[in-house]
Amino acid sequence: MKRSRLPMLFVVAFALLFIVLLMLYPSEALQASIRGIAIWWDVLFPSLLPFFIISEALLGFGIVHFIGSLLDPIMRPLFRVPGVGGFVVAMGYASGYPVGAKLTSQLREQKLITRAEGERLVSFTTSSDPIFLIGAVSVGFFGNAGIALTLAAAHYGSGLLLGLFMRFHDRQAPATPLPAEDSRIRGSIWNMLRHAFHAMHQARIQDGRPLGTLLRDAVQSSLKLMIVVGGLVVFFSVFMEMLTVTHVMEGWNVLLAAALGWLKLSPSLAEAFSGGLFEVTIGSQAAGSATNAGLHMQAVAAAWVLSWAGLSVHAQIASILNQTDLRYRPFFFARFIHSIIAAVLAYYLYPWLAPKSTQLPTLITPVSLQASSGSGWGMIGISASQSLLTMVGICIILLLLSFIIRMIRR
Repeated sequence: MKRSRLPMLFVVAFALLFIVLLMLYPSEALQASIRGIAIWWDVLFPSLLPFFIISEALLGFGIVHFIGSLLDPIMRPLFRVPGVGGFVVAMGYASGYPVGAKLTSQLREQKLITRAEGERLVSFTTSSDPIFLIGAVSVGFFGNAGIALTLAAAHYGSGLLLGLFMRFHDRQAPATPLPAEDSRIRGSIWNMLRHAFHAMHQARIQDGRPLGTLLRDAVQSSLKLMIVVGGLVVFFSVFMEMLTVTHVMEGWNVLLAAALGWLKLSPSLAEAFSGGLFEVTIGSQAAGSATNAGLHMQAVAAAWVLSWAGLSVHAQIASILNQTDLRYRPFFFARFIHSIIAAVLAYYLYPWLAPKSTQLPTLITPVSLQASSGSGWGMIGISASQSLLTMVGICIILLLLSFIIRMIRR
């Protein structure tokens, strides 16, 4: 009984301490809240909301079931998840965190995947979107577009390797039953498409909601999730500011710099790792500013930050997973493994993919990055179109691989 009370006592003590700090530093807390709201409104809201609504609508229309029927031959043997997981891979890699977790929880709520399959899926589909990795990190924070190739190869490559590794998670758990018509890999491509259309039609009939009701529910559900995301962003922005004004971060950075020196890494990267522990944007910006460490080590730090994703994203994922029976612990373990693999890949890939002459004249801060077009809303059309093109490209590649595997197995 005493042991069970310890976590609750810790939470209460932390909440009381946080309230005291807010009263002692009200001005700093207010400024941090404004910064968090600005990031949410200018960047996260316009970039994530369309994908939340689209994904909810596609599930209701049965498009996800159509894609899942076609991708089953590649997703099951590689990642031990049903074919509908291929849609989550495409959406998660194209639009970034926490879209993968949102889609995975929806599939779990509809009983399309088991708990073990959902935990595998959310572990390797939580990634940075290409717009942030290339535009904000490589061009904005590093001022070097050539570093994007190293970061992308390390980040997304380690994500796929993590998917292969996570297929061994909960090995004894039962898998989602294979549809009756797909139990034998026979027939032509036409038969495969016919079965996929049949799965989509059955899913649409089972959903049964009119178009207007479906869109309304999609918007309401997406807005609720966006409010949760915004609240967590503001909280961690204020939390980081409180750690800074109380000089806790300074002491932590000193200890981390000593640990990095012992690991033969530049101590100047301490701020990048400590900031990235809590928030991916702060850590990425600090990695781009640590010029004393050299571009090679800066790329390693940025790859770690992007793959770890920060406790702010962890909190967003946990809030989404709590709506289902999916557990947070496997996701936390997967983030740790993903960050280590990404850092190692960045270290060894950099000599092969090192940028040549792509250095830009100035670095950009998150605020100026948003202000370049007045607001993140000014770039929503470009970002959405590029993300949709990325999603379509990933789906096409997976479909081609699935067709090839079907033909080989025939």
